[in-house]
Amino acid sequence: MGNSKSKMRAGFFDPYLDTVGGGERYVLTLAEYLLQKGWQVDLFWDDLNIKEKLSSRLNFNLKRVNFFDIKKNLLKRFIIYRNYDLLFWLSDGSIPFLFAKKNILHFQVPFHGVGGGSFWNKIKLRKIRYIVCNSFFTKKFVDKEYGVDSLVIYPPVEVEKFKPGEKENIILSVGRFSQLLQVKRQDVLIEVFKKMIDAGISGWKLILAGATDVGGKEYFNQLKYQAKSYPVEFLENPKFEILQNVYGKAKIFWSASGFGIDEKKEPEKVEHFGITTVEAMAAGCIPLVVGKGGAKEIIEEGETGFFWDNKDQLIKTTLNLIKDPRLMKNLFQNVVKSSKKFSKERFCQKFDEIIF
Repeated sequence: MGNSKSKMRAGFFDPYLDTVGGGERYVLTLAEYLLQKGWQVDLFWDDLNIKEKLSSRLNFNLKRVNFFDIKKNLLKRFIIYRNYDLLFWLSDGSIPFLFAKKNILHFQVPFHGVGGGSFWNKIKLRKIRYIVCNSFFTKKFVDKEYGVDSLVIYPPVEVEKFKPGEKENIILSVGRFSQLLQVKRQDVLIEVFKKMIDAGISGWKLILAGATDVGGKEYFNQLKYQAKSYPVEFLENPKFEILQNVYGKAKIFWSASGFGIDEKKEPEKVEHFGITTVEAMAAGCIPLVVGKGGAKEIIEEGETGFFWDNKDQLIKTTLNLIKDPRLMKNLFQNVVKSSKKFSKERFCQKFDEIIF
């Protein structure tokens, strides 16, 4: 790949970069890794203000990353792309024309019904060296839709940065406050928690943390109204250090992502992997998540967490944990150990195998 006497060049594109979610962590972790290897790294984005947002929320040092716009015609893009040793492209469902020495197309979403097997897509895919998915759940849909055989490289979770602290009676949920594509359904969690409090559970607090800057402010305000007068705390757009701290204190982790969704018909609306679940496990939180999507690749039922599908089941499982400290202690040890399978180090090792 390229001339060994000059710096290797990598270009990255993520159409959702300003949403600052799991896909963005995926892209930037690989970008950061190549920087450490001495590569020149370019991010294709036209708003330089995004640097501070990404650095603050995802804890990345982007000082040596170049940002520039690529909104040009196909010929000009061809001239630009052919100078790269590597192009890494996060797909929005479409297949781009890529002309680097090595091209990697990444899918975060289990796209279906988007005409993936079209003639033009087949032409474009000839230039793609590897297609990478974030989970076997995503792979199943992508392979069928585009007629490919993708690789699975799980998202990088900085498990070493999340450690158990002095535990408090806290149930934590971390996820974007949004009514967009993948709804986290914090409203369901508030409803369940209120029922538990009304039934006599005391001394416990529910903390909901997440971003509101992508279509979520109105929904966030609705949730605050719903939780009024109950021990529910909100962390809006929390910095990384704040999340680290609250993860360390929490005993139980809740997620309602995918609640009420048929994952066969609408796979895009369930959790495709579940980075926050792994972060919680690394910090010693016992995860209780909807048993759909990528969650089934993270949790072993009864050993490293629990699945739930209806509100009564979530209440029952949570109460069983609260009332059985021995069970919670056993699970605590299991979840911390299991989280290491999804480390940043493993992620980089997997990409080493296909880039170098």
